[in-house]
Amino acid sequence: MLNLPKTTEFNKRIPKKKFYEQLEVTPEIKRFFVDQIKNIIWRNKIAPSTANIAAGEKVNEIEVFEIQLASKDLEEKVLKLIDQGIPYHIVFVLHQEKQIQIWTAFKEAKNKEGTAYKVAAYYHTDWMPEDSFSLDLKGINMDQVYESLVREIAGDSLLGNEEESLEESIDRTNEINSLKKKIEKLQAKMRKEKQFNKKVKLNDEVKQLRVDLLKIKNG
Repeated sequence: MLNLPKTTEFNKRIPKKKFYEQLEVTPEIKRFFVDQIKNIIWRNKIAPSTANIAAGEKVNEIEVFEIQLASKDLEEKVLKLIDQGIPYHIVFVLHQEKQIQIWTAFKEAKNKEGTAYKVAAYYHTDWMPEDSFSLDLKGINMDQVYESLVREIAGDSLLGNEEESLEESIDRTNEINSLKKKIEKLQAKMRKEKQFNKKVKLNDEVKQLRVDLLKIKNG
């Protein structure tokens, strides 16, 4: 799958109940596992031992999990639970009726031992035919390969440029998205406001946020 090297293939089915029985889950999350997921298959293990790539300082392995779905609906909470319970970086391939969607999150170790992880924003492709997408393992070490995969999957939704670190691009993207939401809220408030003076004040705030937004976009 995804035209990854055959040496990385693992193809081991993991019972979904293994996740919701061994990890701390709410009844709601358990229901998502039961209702939305048919099977979970550990497709690939990308590591120095399987892909002839040097070890990284932050990334040891990248697992590829295929999640076969009952429909195209899957709660992001499910992916986050799996991510938090597995001490490796993960690429998820959502699979439903010969179509796939690729997901991954920016994931950082919370301790030096790498036994606990903090999961940040998720990025994903559009839905596409199952044989129309390949992942390229670009980089001389696992850190670089992971960064390349995140950027490839995120596409245009991840702003910034390749001269920045992945962390810097994500921070810039989050800041831009936050400012856009503030602008939208102020514009909605301005449309409802009937007092002229308050409208002017709100409009000034929007103008300033747009200036700030432009500065961040231009770096």
